[in-house]
Amino acid sequence: MNCCILGAGAWGTAMALHLDRCGHSVTLVPRRMEHALAIASSRENVDYLPGYKLPHRIQVGCEVAPVLMEAEIVFLACPSKALRALCESLREGVAQAWQLKLFVIMCKGLELETFKTPAEIVSEIFPGVACGVLSGPTFAGEVAAGKPTAAALAVDAGFAEAERYQQAISSASFRAYLSRDVRGTELGGTLKNIYAIASGLCDGLKLGDNAKAALLTRSMSEMIRLGELLGGQSETFYGLSGFGDLVATCSGSWSRNRTFGERVGKGETPAEVVANQKSVVEGYRATECMKRLCEEKAVDAPILSQIYAILYESKVPLEALQSLMSRDLKSE
Repeated sequence: MNCCILGAGAWGTAMALHLDRCGHSVTLVPRRMEHALAIASSRENVDYLPGYKLPHRIQVGCEVAPVLMEAEIVFLACPSKALRALCESLREGVAQAWQLKLFVIMCKGLELETFKTPAEIVSEIFPGVACGVLSGPTFAGEVAAGKPTAAALAVDAGFAEAERYQQAISSASFRAYLSRDVRGTELGGTLKNIYAIASGLCDGLKLGDNAKAALLTRSMSEMIRLGELLGGQSETFYGLSGFGDLVATCSGSWSRNRTFGERVGKGETPAEVVANQKSVVEGYRATECMKRLCEEKAVDAPILSQIYAILYESKVPLEALQSLMSRDLKSE
């Protein structure tokens, strides 16, 4: 299968390595020309995934159009905030991509202006091409190393070839579980990044294991409730793209969102951390999107609201904790 990966961050690069091990023809296309030249020269993504050499079988593209002409499946691995601009730039190339059957989205988050999910954006711009979402506990370094990993591949129910692509991206070390709940899968991936920031805040404030366990439990409850109200299926949030991704992102030392929260908990301002971090902290922007969406839908989300207050209203983290602890008591 001819695979194209647009975006050469850690996750996109790890997927290139995985698909190559699956025996597919793979082309990785970085967003910046200088980045493409550096990877092609060193055969390593020093900026985002150092320590993993790319076999010469993996092509590194500098121009998108020629790659799209031969691609059967395109993985979109850019940050969510850049997705619409990327798709707009692909219009002409996709029109000439006669073999293209499926877009697979690898980013997480909502569009701030419209509250649309990545799949909704891609389907809006390319209504003639099927769109899927790959989501779950997929730390890039472990995928790159070939360690055991499982993820959800969510594809619309109308796409008849879903199982063929599920099999194509699966291997002895990577299992893709098929889901038909695209919206729920995307909402889970968005929300878990927000709660991972809260987990990091617990770590930064040194609140202890009891506090963190309570936070994750109540975050899971809030995620399921919000996800259902916003159009997802409840069982999706108990799966890999919900509970699974929440556990990994809230506990992993590699998690950008958890690390971001930890630094804020230790006293840095959110703006300082975002400005000085090379990789995108998807949960920072997702917090604003979800807070505004909840307000629009008149949905109560106490944990989300307190995280928003810390990140965007300069609320002291310990005061936010006190706000949660002093809420009216109720049944679990």
